[in-house]
Amino acid sequence: MCDLRPFLLLIALITWLFLAPTLLASKCGINGFPLVRNINELPQSNYGREGLSHITLAGSLLHGMKEIEVWLQTFSPGSRTPIHRHSCEEVFIVLKGNGTLHLASDVHGRYPGHPKVFPIFANSTFIIPVNDVHQVWNTDNNADLQIVVIVSRPPVKVFIYEDWLMPHIAARLKYPYYWDEECFDTPVRDEL
Repeated sequence: MCDLRPFLLLIALITWLFLAPTLLASKCGINGFPLVRNINELPQSNYGREGLSHITLAGSLLHGMKEIEVWLQTFSPGSRTPIHRHSCEEVFIVLKGNGTLHLASDVHGRYPGHPKVFPIFANSTFIIPVNDVHQVWNTDNNADLQIVVIVSRPPVKVFIYEDWLMPHIAARLKYPYYWDEECFDTPVRDEL
């Protein structure tokens, strides 16, 4: 009787050689991503939110980032984020367009309350502290609002509010968030 083990090992090796490039370059792995990438060639989606274009430029699940995540988001005229908060810091850089930031900083009350309203514009930047409830609107009727967003402690756990008077304890947790769902397997271990 012939020993098939060497033959099976050879088949496994040949199969690996043909499949490895595909497996290592999967959308959800850090292997296979070039160091320098063209933003126009990166995957983008609206994730079911009309008026949004989201691109993860550097992400925890897509690229292996541990401390920060960087997004490029474009909002068509009149579109906005949901009213939400998250347990991470967030930095916005407005590349083009005009809009409004709604920010409720009372995290110790029962609900967000009435937000302060701040105009945002091209070449402006703003910071959202941990757990501050906020919303970004494109209030320009004629042009897109394009922003770079940098968040700490990815992947982000987002708490979504129906309105500004919804109690904090009733906010709906969305985790993983829409752009992390495809690559989310198991919770990322927090090394801190």
